[in-house]
Amino acid sequence: MTLANIRKDLKEIRYYYSRKEAFDKALREVATNSILEKVEKYNRAVSTATPKLYDLYISLHVNGLTHEALAVEWGYMPLHVTRLNKKLLLFLQERLGGG
Repeated sequence: MTLANIRKDLKEIRYYYSRKEAFDKALREVATNSILEKVEKYNRAVSTATPKLYDLYISLHVNGLTHEALAVEWGYMPLHVTRLNKKLLLFLQERLGGG
């Protein structure tokens, strides 16, 4: 899996979590969307990450924070959050089947 594919998936996961209530409602009224499989796959992969990478995933992709907002919250420079995100991407690439 390429880093570009992982970035694309993470954008879709972030969107899902930003609209989770609507997806949950649609699940009851329409059908399951394929994004749920992707969410489960990534959540399983990140469950074995270091606590910091796990927290980063939750903060950025589940809670929807930007790099800048997370940097302020954690007391880091935005560039440090960007570097941590790169580590997260590489970790996910390794766990999801190399690139």
